[in-house]
Amino acid sequence: MITANTREEFVSAYGDIYEHTPWIVAEAWPQAPFSGPEDMIAATSQIIRDADHDRQKALVKAHPELARKFGVDPDLGRLSAAEQEGAGLDRLSEAEFIAFRALNEAYQARFDMPFVICVRQATKERMRQEIERRLAQSPQEELAEALGQIDQIALLRLKDRTAS
Repeated sequence: MITANTREEFVSAYGDIYEHTPWIVAEAWPQAPFSGPEDMIAATSQIIRDADHDRQKALVKAHPELARKFGVDPDLGRLSAAEQEGAGLDRLSEAEFIAFRALNEAYQARFDMPFVICVRQATKERMRQEIERRLAQSPQEELAEALGQIDQIALLRLKDRTAS
């Protein structure tokens, strides 16, 4: 069961599952208690889908750039840093870093947001392939895909948080 005594406790406990965007969890509070992580993410996902375009885009922009040089991004959250480290993105060769940097720049120029993927479910090679594939999508398709990836990230974070 996922719940808390107050909205503030709920946000304090779960607000960081969506990168720098606790309003999503705050808006889910009236629907608590949730039977489990999947139930809560279904609710938060609907809140995101019902949000206006600017809020959706702000959520995506709250995520860090993939494979950014570690130690130079003061906004890289603790959870994102651990996830990127777990995927080996903190140990890229110079050639890999240059390739990711070029893809990130092309993606940012096309969509005006960072590329988001659930790094815990992908290899470095799959991430590279996904950036290349997703560069061909329309802005609307890509925003929807990024939001779906964000839900996957939040689900895994919430499962970690609620595991007993």
